[in-house]
Amino acid sequence: MEFSTWFTFFAASWAISISPGPGAIASMSAGLNHGFRYGYVTIFGLVLGIWTQLLIVGVGLGALVATSATAFTVVKWFGVGYLVWLGIAQWRAPARPMVAASDSGEVVSQRSLVLRAWMINVVNPKGTVFLLAVVPQFISLGQPLLPQYLIIGATLAFTDLVVMTGYTALASRVLGALKQPAHIRAMNRTFGGLFVLAGSLLALFKRSA
Repeated sequence: MEFSTWFTFFAASWAISISPGPGAIASMSAGLNHGFRYGYVTIFGLVLGIWTQLLIVGVGLGALVATSATAFTVVKWFGVGYLVWLGIAQWRAPARPMVAASDSGEVVSQRSLVLRAWMINVVNPKGTVFLLAVVPQFISLGQPLLPQYLIIGATLAFTDLVVMTGYTALASRVLGALKQPAHIRAMNRTFGGLFVLAGSLLALFKRSA
């Protein structure tokens, strides 16, 4: 991959990462609920999800999702259901002060945070179709494909890590101020509503003709 080609994709990947979506919501929610350390675990799961999407596109399954109405519909509505379920769970989460949560001995499973974040990206057909539309423009069929996909995957991971770290850091700064149950309840319902909104927007997403 030529440097000019990579640099163009590098610039495009910033736009991909910065644009608000379920990943940004998940990062901020994790930062507010669990602090920066556990928020970073969520970011790792999101990156794994991006790599999985890229792998799906690379092996040709992305084309199936993009061209098959049945496959697209199944993946889309599974993603909608998952985001709405996350929203309902967040909305109904107990309003416990975050400062006291660390003293109660209750530990959030890092594995569950990674899996949750991974699922958010993997079941988003909008992201798969987007990668399917963008990635081939930067792939040279006259050169080995694996190194090019590795470069693209590393670039997407870097930009997403930087952007989502920013979202998580900003959210975790608010964590210390959330000491009243009313504050926690408002935060849970805000992010619960955002997850449901993201699911609703995904439900409206249609393949281009």
